[in-house]
Amino acid sequence: MFNSDISDKARPAADCVASQAGDGVQGATNHYVREPANELFSLAKTYAKDNPDVAACWAFAIGVVVGWKLKP
Repeated sequence: MFNSDISDKARPAADCVASQAGDGVQGATNHYVREPANELFSLAKTYAKDNPDVAACWAFAIGVVVGWKLKP
């Protein structure tokens, strides 16, 4: 009987902590992953607009390397 009382009280506290941890992880993901990725893609787009021939060569080279590594 004593264990079930503690378990019933601990469950809401654990749910609250897990919820707060999930919110913190989402915020960190947004700050450390999404924002730098958006900035990187923005820089790549700007570079490709300014230097389309170099960007096309890089895209071709990356495609060749990836295709070479993925071929069966």
